[in-house]
Amino acid sequence: MTQEVLSMAQREPQFRSVDVGEPLQALSAAAPELRANGRSVSFSVSSDHNASSAGSKRDAESNNELDNLSDNTLGSRKGLKIIGKHVDGQEAVFSQGALSLLNVLCQQFAADVPKLLEQRSHRQMEIDAGKLPDFLPHTESVRKASWQIRGIPADLQDRRVEITGPVERKMVINALNANAKVFMADFEDSLAPTWTKVVEGQINLRDAVTGDIEYTDLITAKHYGLEDAPAVLICGVRGLHLTEKHVEFNGLSIPASLFDFALYFYNNYRQLLNKGSGPYFSIPKLECHLEARWWAKIFAYVEERFCLQPGTIKCTCLIETLPAVFEMEEVLFELRSNIVALNCVRWDYVTSDRKTLENHSEQVLTDRQTVTINKVFQSAYSRLLIKVSHRRGALAMGGMAAFTPAKDQQLSQTSLQKVRADKELEARNGHDGTLVADPSLADTAMETFNQYLGTGQKNQLHITRDVDGPIRAEELLSCYKGI
Repeated sequence: MTQEVLSMAQREPQFRSVDVGEPLQALSAAAPELRANGRSVSFSVSSDHNASSAGSKRDAESNNELDNLSDNTLGSRKGLKIIGKHVDGQEAVFSQGALSLLNVLCQQFAADVPKLLEQRSHRQMEIDAGKLPDFLPHTESVRKASWQIRGIPADLQDRRVEITGPVERKMVINALNANAKVFMADFEDSLAPTWTKVVEGQINLRDAVTGDIEYTDLITAKHYGLEDAPAVLICGVRGLHLTEKHVEFNGLSIPASLFDFALYFYNNYRQLLNKGSGPYFSIPKLECHLEARWWAKIFAYVEERFCLQPGTIKCTCLIETLPAVFEMEEVLFELRSNIVALNCVRWDYVTSDRKTLENHSEQVLTDRQTVTINKVFQSAYSRLLIKVSHRRGALAMGGMAAFTPAKDQQLSQTSLQKVRADKELEARNGHDGTLVADPSLADTAMETFNQYLGTGQKNQLHITRDVDGPIRAEELLSCYKGI
């Protein structure tokens, strides 16, 4: 097994034939030989982001699977069934090819989700019983071995300011036009995921990719349209814990994440590649590396199905749960062919910390508003994410600006001062960029990161934090006592 893994590590990573539990343990066994031989397991980024000519053949096969079926016929088949009401314009995204991809992804991967969620519950029961989260002993060799992610596409190397928001049409236009490098179009936290909004969101993103998106306010008659050089688009799918009840597979609601991923990928990947970009995704709410492995298998399967080069699909993983903080390196390893960044989602992390440790009375926080990045456990979380990400060649994104401008000018200035101070802490720690939720905050965040990055610098990958001492579990679990 050891020699087999060494050979695997020197070739392109192969996920599709690997059983759950194998890669990390196998590399753990191989790591002593890797160190002894002085070998570095690394993967270079390909300069060719375009689909191969063979992609047309596979794409045609995907379409032809349903070419004799109408949408209504599809809805009555055993397998995929759409039970949501008709949404105006849905034909643009519910093509036979898109539904065929969704069908096969549900067939191949949907059954794994309940098992992964059951593992979450089992882990939580152990924590409730007194076992605190910690780094995994059986993957220590993975953390010590020398390997890096495949690489970062040119249009994702500078993410100093990233704006995020719902996939509503006006928001999509405003966010793409904002003073930001990237727009993460969010189907989860910032969107009330009604069936109409989810479908319209897919339509909106498709129109944004083609450059045809526009919007006129019915009340003010104000017209919105894309400006030149809009932000890079990333699709934020919903988490594993959510289902899309308006679509069933074999009588069961499908994972919402598969719905979001399949429709966005199929309807946009060609146009994105032709524009010099690619199908980019944001993965939320991960709790362990096995969930990252699930995504890695999906990405590899879709890339092979559409004859795309390995690593064409790229993702950013949001580290916003306490269990995931202890498995960041393993998450990067599992997704090393496709991942480009980890995101330090601090506010959600605080919530996860409280929920995960709610049975531990010694872990009590003061007012949530006072839990900033300079607190011990938040600082350790931020610095560890930077150190781990940069060591493996991935970007380390900062957190969301939690303040919004007020109508009162004095209050607004106070908010902007807090945003600036927060972003300065992130930039000083070594984060490569930060997030804002309001276009009016983008200028402040951009100005702050410009000062730290300097002229001609796209990111802070050069900041390794190697001078830091090891960050222990005790620091990550250290909370300020409160009432």
